[in-house]
Amino acid sequence: MSWLFFSFFGLIGLLLILFLYSARNPRPSAPAPAHAGVADESGRRHVTYLPQILQAFAETDYDFLSKNAPRKVQQRVRQERRHVALVYLAGLREDFENLLRMARAIALLSPELAAVHEFERLRLTAAFLWRYQMIRWKLLAGVAPAPQLAGLSDLVSGLSVRIEGALKELGERAAVAAELASSVNRRRLDVV
Repeated sequence: MSWLFFSFFGLIGLLLILFLYSARNPRPSAPAPAHAGVADESGRRHVTYLPQILQAFAETDYDFLSKNAPRKVQQRVRQERRHVALVYLAGLREDFENLLRMARAIALLSPELAAVHEFERLRLTAAFLWRYQMIRWKLLAGVAPAPQLAGLSDLVSGLSVRIEGALKELGERAAVAAELASSVNRRRLDVV
């Protein structure tokens, strides 16, 4: 019975590793634009461009193109929009990976981190990578998955908000610890 149990979880682990390997981005990501500001560090760069991406895939834009542009122009516009969406998707993945690095750093600074938080991060990573690959494949196939792009962007934004909350809580704890240490040091000076 235990052999069956271990082989089952071994197979699941192998499939998860294969999935993560296939979901990696083999191409280096484009460098950040020169106008990148503070929002880039907090993982919200994608929010700036989401409305334009959604507008590019809007049905009204395609209707306008089909009525006013020759077929060659329509095909080129669709191809360029897919390319822009793929670049946006790569940027979204970069933002997600930056947020995960920040979450790992916070986890190292927070001693009471439970295994549940680690499992949550793993679950979130798997969900992101799965959705990322589905959207990427749809874009490569010529389908415009605007709602899925918005959903993936919302997932990254939610992670950003959670990390900001954790940073705030960590900062508050550090301030309390510093105040406590300061008051203990003041008491020692009063005794001497």
